[in-house]
Amino acid sequence: MRKLNIILAFIMSCLLAFSCSQKDLQVPQEETYFVDANEDWVIDDEEFEWEDEIGALEQSLIDAGLVNITDIIPGIFVDLKYSTADNFFGQDVYGDLYRCYLQPEVAEMLKVAHEKLQEAHPELTFLVYDGVRPLSVQQILWDNLDKPDSIKPLYVADPKIGGLHNFGVAVDLTLAHAATGEALDMGTAYDYFGYPAYPDREAQMLREGKITQAHIDNREILRQAMKAGGFSGIGSEWWHFNAFSRKEAGEKFGLVK
Repeated sequence: MRKLNIILAFIMSCLLAFSCSQKDLQVPQEETYFVDANEDWVIDDEEFEWEDEIGALEQSLIDAGLVNITDIIPGIFVDLKYSTADNFFGQDVYGDLYRCYLQPEVAEMLKVAHEKLQEAHPELTFLVYDGVRPLSVQQILWDNLDKPDSIKPLYVADPKIGGLHNFGVAVDLTLAHAATGEALDMGTAYDYFGYPAYPDREAQMLREGKITQAHIDNREILRQAMKAGGFSGIGSEWWHFNAFSRKEAGEKFGLVK
């Protein structure tokens, strides 16, 4: 009996020791925090401030009195093709310029055109490819165009004279879906040089199957909107529109250097 009591006492002491060791090994429970759904949470905007830097070229346009069209026209899209390699030169000549600038009067005309477009087609908007083109950039295009000087003016304006883009009174653009900014199919890409891009040749290109009636219809929507804003198109580029003639531009504005 005495032996049994000794064994039981030993077992009890072992159990007590094991229980104490388990308590020592217990991991503290994580504290639980409750958030008041009605409590206002404030994030310091200075910690999340977006640095929207303006480069030297863009600053020169602002200093010349031109305006950013997205500040004037809500809902318009901009994709400056000369800030990419997606142009007929295949090179970026605008660098860090991504916003489109025009003379203030021309921007207001474009706003009217945009309003007229959305009155007739609220699902559409403008997608702008180019606006003002400083002479410094025009010179780059002229120098890098692999054509004889005698035919270069067919592709780009001679920087010695300047074209309407250099005055900030011409705009290149297309139509786009207002919800997505996706461009409509106009039959050719921007900067396509050939008869399918010529408004003057649309009837012929339709007969030859180079473009479709849907392409012509889309172009006509663009033309009607731009005409309502006071712009005129040209015969060789469906995307190009002028606010003034060369003579008027020279009288009203100076060339943008």
